[in-house]
Amino acid sequence: MRLRSPRQNLTCMRKKVMLCVWWNFKGILHYELLPSNQTIISAVYSAQLERLAQALREKEPALINRKGVILHHDNAQPHTARITAEKLRQLEWEVLPQPAYSPDIAPSDYHLFRSLQNFLLGKKFNNEECLKNALTEFFASKSQEFYNRGIKMLPEHCAQVEENNGNYIVG
Repeated sequence: MRLRSPRQNLTCMRKKVMLCVWWNFKGILHYELLPSNQTIISAVYSAQLERLAQALREKEPALINRKGVILHHDNAQPHTARITAEKLRQLEWEVLPQPAYSPDIAPSDYHLFRSLQNFLLGKKFNNEECLKNALTEFFASKSQEFYNRGIKMLPEHCAQVEENNGNYIVG
């Protein structure tokens, strides 16, 4: 089961909060909002992976037991740190190989977040609960086919990045 691990900055009450979301071909598995003063370091990311594992045990037990987890995340330092590598070994998750950072092959950047940005355009949130409600509404509004298409486009985008020697893909 492939999972995506992206982040997006959102504004709530004039403060930026970070959205961390994990999804697969069926939809959203887990998301968290981090306060503006919190940075993603390996300890934070490892704790998030543990919460994701719990969400997976609850939402997708058959997929975990049958196929295992293949995680797709970029090469950001918290993702490659020793603490994170140990957590991934403990969870027995495979990590999809990732070339040097390229947003062109992150389905969340070219698929999920582009759609989320359009949904949030012009919206203001008075508190975190209002933001969470909007996110829940957005995630629920997307069909399984939407999420499935984002995952299925990954091989094509990887091939395009390789063909362009890692240069940015327009369109």
